[in-house]
Amino acid sequence: MITRQTWINGLKNGIETIWELAKVVVPVTLAVTVLKETGWLGLLAGRLEPLMSLLGLPGEAALAVVIGYFLNIYSAIAVILALDLTAQQITVLAVMLGICHNLLVEGAVTAKTGVKPLPLALLRIGVSILAGLGVNWAF
Repeated sequence: MITRQTWINGLKNGIETIWELAKVVVPVTLAVTVLKETGWLGLLAGRLEPLMSLLGLPGEAALAVVIGYFLNIYSAIAVILALDLTAQQITVLAVMLGICHNLLVEGAVTAKTGVKPLPLALLRIGVSILAGLGVNWAF
């Protein structure tokens, strides 16, 4: 039976979780905005162009990957919509970001469960890249 205390405990746990996530999301969002406005994200895209070409993607797609990996899928979708990509390129990005997204927030949640977030994040990044290579090769 759901009691008043159940609701109070749930509300308390929810507020604590929101606070933990906000401590990660707000600074990261601010940092990405600063990097974008100063042109550093564009520089990053240029540097990652060789890797992106292995995935069948233009260098600009690195912005979607980086934002998706560290922020969330919705931000990456906004970047993808701004790019002129083929169905194949969008599929590669979708598979990669489906496997690996929101690393910082999910890392904070993972840490609360007792799992070490760094090895899991590295695994997700690696599998994401391998899957992207596979999808690009299959097309």
